[in-house]
Amino acid sequence: MNKNTTESYFTFMMKPLDLGFTQLRNRTVMGSMHTGLEESWNGYAKLAGFYEERARGGVALIVTGGISPTFRGRLSLFASQLSIFFQVYKHRKVVRAVHDNDAKICLQILHAGRYAYHPFAVAPSAIKSPISPFSPKALTDRQIRKLIKAYVNTANLARKAGYDGVEIMGSEGYLINQFVCSNTNKRTDQWGGAFENRIRFSLEIIRSIREAVGQNFIIIYRLSMLDLHKEGSDWAEVVQHARAVEDAGATLINTGIGWHEVRIPTIASVVPEAGFTWVTRKLKQSVSIPLITSNRINSPELVEGCLQRGEADMVSMARPFLADSQFVHKAKKNQSHLINKCIACNQGCLDRIFKLQRATCMVNPRAAYEADYPLTGAGRTKNIVVVGLGVAGLSCAYHAAMRGHKVTAYDAGNLGGQFVLAAEIPGKEVYWDTIRYFEAQLSVLNVEVRRNHKVVFEELRDSYADAIVFATGVTPRLPDIPGIDHFSVIDYETAINNKTAIKNKVAIIGAGGIGFDVAEMLVAPDGSDADSDWYRRWGIDKHYRNRGGLLDEDVNHKPERTVYLLQRKDEKLGKHLARTTGWIRRLTLKRAGVNMLSDLSYEKIDDYGLHIRHKGKPETLAVDNVIICAGQQSDDVLYRQLNDIGQPVHVIGGAKKAAELDAETAIREGMELAYDF
Repeated sequence: MNKNTTESYFTFMMKPLDLGFTQLRNRTVMGSMHTGLEESWNGYAKLAGFYEERARGGVALIVTGGISPTFRGRLSLFASQLSIFFQVYKHRKVVRAVHDNDAKICLQILHAGRYAYHPFAVAPSAIKSPISPFSPKALTDRQIRKLIKAYVNTANLARKAGYDGVEIMGSEGYLINQFVCSNTNKRTDQWGGAFENRIRFSLEIIRSIREAVGQNFIIIYRLSMLDLHKEGSDWAEVVQHARAVEDAGATLINTGIGWHEVRIPTIASVVPEAGFTWVTRKLKQSVSIPLITSNRINSPELVEGCLQRGEADMVSMARPFLADSQFVHKAKKNQSHLINKCIACNQGCLDRIFKLQRATCMVNPRAAYEADYPLTGAGRTKNIVVVGLGVAGLSCAYHAAMRGHKVTAYDAGNLGGQFVLAAEIPGKEVYWDTIRYFEAQLSVLNVEVRRNHKVVFEELRDSYADAIVFATGVTPRLPDIPGIDHFSVIDYETAINNKTAIKNKVAIIGAGGIGFDVAEMLVAPDGSDADSDWYRRWGIDKHYRNRGGLLDEDVNHKPERTVYLLQRKDEKLGKHLARTTGWIRRLTLKRAGVNMLSDLSYEKIDDYGLHIRHKGKPETLAVDNVIICAGQQSDDVLYRQLNDIGQPVHVIGGAKKAAELDAETAIREGMELAYDF
């Protein structure tokens, strides 16, 4: 036990494990994530409600989103900072909401360093980041010492606000991590050069904070255990740093994985679940203070497995608590099937934050909007009919039933709609869990679900429903190309449902999200679900023989199929894919040798293949199959018929707007409409 760790905190955390989930609360951390509420008007009152619901749901310890100790350390010009006493008052709202529900909360102190998205950025050395347009200024020795005091000041203010502790962000490529690694620290003074000098900054921060706040205050240090770049720390240096962090006075060490600028996925759905707990376990034998593991842990079974195998003392989950605030309570009741599982899509959370929007969750659009959509019943019970049970219809039926309405739901087939197709794509298998979640909830809420029932006009015309919701989705659109009826042509639904029948030379018309999905499906290697294969393909060495934990071998994968991914527009393919996952998809196809062509027109399809005009020159692609991924059209005929006769009808999801179809919008529309009833 570290001498700086309080007995009360150990009593709180270190209880015996149980074979069930009854001890889950004592070992569960809600990891740091920015919501955008930190900068919005009256945001801290809403943030208090957000954290309150998670604390009430059973989480043991909450870590806030990153708060800068200085103006220059902000992630953006208007990002959050805690350095002046008057700022304490808004934080007290958050702390009180958490403490009133018997949980603890730590404030994360994060200095962006060269990742700052503003012209006032500073760093150990004046080396520009590849993910920011701004070049940082190198810190002077005097500025470094002043900055250490700024960290202490923020920790003191956090203590005055009532926080139980702080987390010092030392990973993911932010300022402290930039001091540690030689590729970003070219200094020749006492803060650079030898490894002992490069970790001096982190240790001085910990020592100074411990001296200022005393023993009864949690200090978590988020350590980069796996840098994933070639000039990152080697394993001996990681161990050396961890031991020094322990000696400096940290209470806990949290696991940090990768740098934001490194092109290796660490939290997207393609990453194996619990894919980095092995590195936390590797460090456990070298330090005596408790370790927290993290990244892609999204179910009670995974949490319990990590703890039972001794991979960590606590488990940190961030996005899973966006997806379901009651995660721990449901787990303790053995209701894992009722947990809305994080599918690591990044669409509602990280992608929105990068657009400077409030974060939420694709599968739980109430997240960070709790004040706007309270868990209250409707004033009057209504009869609601939902037609179509893709994710838009499932969301509407669920939220309407939650509010006390009597819901009858129909689907011409089974549940899931287009989401079922997405779940067939390698790396998106977890999407099935969203469908299973809604299915389980509709059963608990006694929603009458009629599968394989194609409703007709007469049924709904004579209905006494207070509202009829059409979530009938979309059908694939076929472009007007001569030969579109050729036997080699199939639409994307047919392709996904019959992937083994697709031959070895394929052209994909349309390079939007669905086109990328189909291409990824076609080039996925056999056995791609095996963890070892995933690590090898992304160049990660679990034996940690090289700096940064990287493999030396070539990570390119050459599939058997020859695939062409085509688009008319003269722009980079995948330009409009999501910011945080689009690069993964483009890199996957590039490494698999997919031929990505733009600036073309489609001339015809015949027995010789697909004839195109590429950059003004005629070409013939001798392919066996042409797969059409050129958009969708709304299935809204029945809606328009009933609307014309004055029935109380509503339309959501793809049936409302097929262009740029996305599940986040569909699920949110379903919830919003349910709250209108």
